Amino acid sequence: MAQDLLITNATLVLDNALLPKATVLVRDGLIADISEGVSAAGEDFDGDYLIPGLVELHTDHLESHYSPRPGVRWNKTAAVQAHDAQIVTSGITTVFDCLRMGSNEDDGFEKGEMRAMADAIQAAEREDRLRAEHLLHLRCEVASENMLEHFADFDHDPHVRLVSLMDHSPGQRQFQTMDQYTLYYKTKKGLSDEAFARFVEQRLQASARYSSHHRDQLAAHCAERGITVASHDDATLDHVEEAKGHGVKLAEFPTSLEAAKASHSAGMSVLMGAPNVVRGSSHSGNIAAGDLAEHGVLDVLSSDYIPLSLLHAPFVLADTYEGISLPQALAMVTAIPARTVGLDDRGRIATGLRADLVRVRRDHGVPVVRAVWRKGKRVA
Repeated sequence: MAQDLLITNATLVLDNALLPKATVLVRDGLIADISEGVSAAGEDFDGDYLIPGLVELHTDHLESHYSPRPGVRWNKTAAVQAHDAQIVTSGITTVFDCLRMGSNEDDGFEKGEMRAMADAIQAAEREDRLRAEHLLHLRCEVASENMLEHFADFDHDPHVRLVSLMDHSPGQRQFQTMDQYTLYYKTKKGLSDEAFARFVEQRLQASARYSSHHRDQLAAHCAERGITVASHDDATLDHVEEAKGHGVKLAEFPTSLEAAKASHSAGMSVLMGAPNVVRGSSHSGNIAAGDLAEHGVLDVLSSDYIPLSLLHAPFVLADTYEGISLPQALAMVTAIPARTVGLDDRGRIATGLRADLVRVRRDHGVPVVRAVWRKGKRVA
């Protein structure tokens, strides 16, 4: 029988309010009681925030541990453990690790590598190596010829809970203008004009040939298996209508205010990058997350490539925008992402829910994680 956990003198971040000098009892991994007032017993938080464990839906961070340099592959188990350690000490207790489906001649990943990485994650989980709960988000490059072949490796994997439909072809979505595409694919890779022109033409042909068919196939498959579907980099109203037809519940990184508003109005959760909030702009030159926050159409944040940004960004939002309270901002990284993917047992401090909890101190600037519990067990 797990020992009870009693937390007291904490500032609780509830759904719509802050509750100072509060006490929380955790029993058998669940929140058993919440009360006002300071208890003589228990762990004294000295007024620190007690927030729900963060829920991360989209992080590419694992790849940087597995392939820390071009052409370098690290031990998969070691990479997973390093990733997990940084995730949980950033306050994230549920993480959807992104694995790419579909490869091109320039990305360096071979068929089977992503399946092997998923196997390493799940083996580490069985061996009690991990502190956060790890689920899978398959990033499906619909313009890739071999995407469905890669996706088939995950046909019966219950860890797959989220699938995103992505097309990084030039002239659309994330790369609506060729300036950013040229910088990303030509300048950084050192391609000649002739080689870059061939590269662009190949990508355009592949998109025209495969994208629509692959979107339809994936949407049907996910509907059958009960997997949440995300769109990616929607830029136009036509993109949003297409997403609605595919049963999309999560609109990731819309690149225009028009698309974000339409997605939000359609009942999709609009996701933007927490680094975008912290930096004040998009690294790819698209719309700033703050613009969506000002218009009330920002629902979910993702750490993307900087794990600690998921905790930092809500405080930035609450500091910056008069209409966004700290509970509202923190819901973007807890309750709303959990609800979007059907994880209704977590993401809020309420009796009967999982005791995924984080102690946070923030006097000014970047918040500090002081302790993390998952299912009532101290993990950091």
